Amino acid sequence: MERKERAVIVLHEIYGINQHIKSVCEHYLAAGYDVLCPNFGDSEEYFDYSREEEAYQYFVDYIGFSSVTCEVKKILLQAQRDYKQVFLIGFSVGATAAWICSGLGSSVDGVICYYGSRIRDFLNIIPKCPVLLICAKEEKSFIVSDLTSALERREYVRIHVLNGKHGFCDPFCKAYNEQSARIAQDLVDKFLENTH
Repeated sequence: MERKERAVIVLHEIYGINQHIKSVCEHYLAAGYDVLCPNFGDSEEYFDYSREEEAYQYFVDYIGFSSVTCEVKKILLQAQRDYKQVFLIGFSVGATAAWICSGLGSSVDGVICYYGSRIRDFLNIIPKCPVLLICAKEEKSFIVSDLTSALERREYVRIHVLNGKHGFCDPFCKAYNEQSARIAQDLVDKFLENTH
């Protein structure tokens, strides 16, 4: 199969590569991108949403942001040689990892972060490429306006806060908000089209 000119690297959330992440990958394949989706867990199995606490603890105990970002950096180095443009799209902890990698410079052309609540722990990161942050208006673990006000004047950073709870773009999740998911997808499509 012929390699495309542009690639999207999809970074999953604490649950692993579940049906939502697979559907995201399928969307970008259909849109004409090559899609890379590294699995940061030890198996092909993923956590069900009912096991949120267990999934989070597994991420903290066995994976962690330093391991994820180290792996993503390696993938980016290879992808940079293989493609004209490379984008990171992350969800939740994957979004925080994508945010951390936005400070790498020329190895990534654009970063999209869906509800990366732990970005608040990495405000020292200075993005060196365009970044689109998509935040949920309702987050149980932090105040969204604190994060947006800390980042809204950063160069390269665009922030959109949409109605809904953490996970609102995931049609397999209770928090799914169809209208906000559609708005978010439009924002992402425009971001990808306009980032050269």
